[in-house]
This record gives sequence, C-alpha cells and structure tokens, in this order.
Amino acid sequence: MYGWYLHHHGIYRYNSMMKEYMRRYKFDGDYRLRKVFQCEFSTYIRQIPTDYIVPIPITTTTWQTRGFNQVVGLLREVPYLTALQTKIEKKAPQSSKNRQERLAASQPFILKTPAKFKHKKILLIDDVYTTGRTLYHAAELFHQAGGDWVGSVSLAR
Repeated sequence: MYGWYLHHHGIYRYNSMMKEYMRRYKFDGDYRLRKVFQCEFSTYIRQIPTDYIVPIPITTTTWQTRGFNQVVGLLREVPYLTALQTKIEKKAPQSSKNRQERLAASQPFILKTPAKFKHKKILLIDDVYTTGRTLYHAAELFHQAGGDWVGSVSLAR
C-alpha cells in the first residue's frame, strides 16, 4: 500500500484490562492514571535511537473537552517535538469507528516544517495501535518529507 513498512512496538496487549484503563484515563479524564505506565513507557522510548520523538496530536475540541493529550501525558522526562497538527478541529474518536471506517479515513494531519525531517529518524508515539491507520498517516508525512526512518511505539496494541 505505501511501499514501506512502519516499524512498530506495542508495549502491552490491548485486552479488557487495558480497555478499562484507557476508558478511565482518556474518556473519563482521570489524568492521575498516566502515572501507572509513565515510567516504563518513557524508559522504553528513551532507549530507541532517534532524532525526533513525535506524539500523535489530538484535535482542539478533544483538548477542550479532555484538558490533556493522553499520549503526551504518558511521557515523563522525554523530550518530544510537536511536529504534527490535526487538519480538523473536531472528529469522531477512533474508538467509535469500525475497522473499515478507520482504514478508509483520509489524512488527518499536517506536518509543520517538513524540511526539518529530511534524513532524520522519527519515532511516533501513540497510546493504542488498533489498525495502525493513525500512525501510518503520520508516518506517511515524514516519509514524504524525506525522513530516513520512521518507527512507532504505543502503550498497547
């Protein structure tokens, strides 16, 4: 489909316990729950040699509703770059879509300053990898910008 493969690692399996954790953390807005996985998640990410660590962004509406980006909340003492922004202000959450709807989704991101990523290694960070569509959309922009390598890490897959 793309002509390249996204190197991805999910630290945990997305099972019923992780689903409950994500519901409480993301959708109920219990920001304190970030600390459950923050240390281990951040330690794993810091061990990957990369030029830029880029968390997946959320829409303005999600930010206003939730008050935090759940991906950034999982990072502790990890220098990251806000290189992506969402094209739209409000969208249906990925969790509300089925597999076909997720795979059919159009590019939701814009890459700020693409020239900065030429010949660089980029590590994308997300909370959950389901179909991979969100991460592949983001990775596509870094590949188009001339990035040498794009990988990704999620808390769960």
